[in-house]
Amino acid sequence: MTARSVLSRVRPVRPGRRRLVLAAAMFAAGFAGLAAALLWGGPALAQSLTLDLGQEGGSTTARLIQLVMLITVLSLAPGLLVMVTSFTRIVVVLSLLRTALGTQQSPPNVVVISLALFLTGFIMTPTLREAWTNGVQPLIEERIDEFEAFDAVAQPFRGFMLRTVRDKDLRLFEDMAQVGPAETGLNAPLHVLIPAFMISELRRAFEIGFLLYLPFVIIDMVIASVLMSMGMMMVPPVVISLPFKLIFFVLVDGWYMVAGSLVRSFGVGP
Repeated sequence: MTARSVLSRVRPVRPGRRRLVLAAAMFAAGFAGLAAALLWGGPALAQSLTLDLGQEGGSTTARLIQLVMLITVLSLAPGLLVMVTSFTRIVVVLSLLRTALGTQQSPPNVVVISLALFLTGFIMTPTLREAWTNGVQPLIEERIDEFEAFDAVAQPFRGFMLRTVRDKDLRLFEDMAQVGPAETGLNAPLHVLIPAFMISELRRAFEIGFLLYLPFVIIDMVIASVLMSMGMMMVPPVVISLPFKLIFFVLVDGWYMVAGSLVRSFGVGP
């Protein structure tokens, strides 16, 4: 048997089988390298993390309390945004507007909340700037302590809430907390002022929502009457009235009117 006949009988290696052999060889080499690194590698050095809480016992306790208070404030930040700013009124009005239009999830919740946040930031800019200048910046520069900074930050928000809260709502919580009017004003306790401010904001939001609902209810009634007169009782009036409500809202420049009215309701702008 000649060498040529032997070579002719040897089957060529298929490309797929060749790639499989190559992958197995690479895996074996990588596994061998990893085993060598684990067996002959040097000791691993972890970075140390230290938290300086002071040297004395009293200082350590005070710093621990400050740390707990900071974590608490950060966890309550979304709630504070809702409670002491214009966010409540704006987001409720926008939600009622979406319901009045009958668009269900359009605009979606993300868009509604984002618009409410930016309008809140626009309205609250003077208050936030005053709180930063009088409270946060001196605290960063270590000119005042944490308690003085809290009072300085709370004072602008207290003034904002007092300008918009309804006197009747404030008197209600003053009576329940047994706090006289002489003790309120610019020094009104936050546990009295914040709930009064929130129910005042909800009341105004519902008032604005009622005014927004009226034209769309009229459109629904007109469409329903037309459908009944045509004998089309099985057709849902909402399906027919939705495009008319949308074009009506666009023609009257609804977003311009709603956004402008919300901002001006807080005394911002001319």
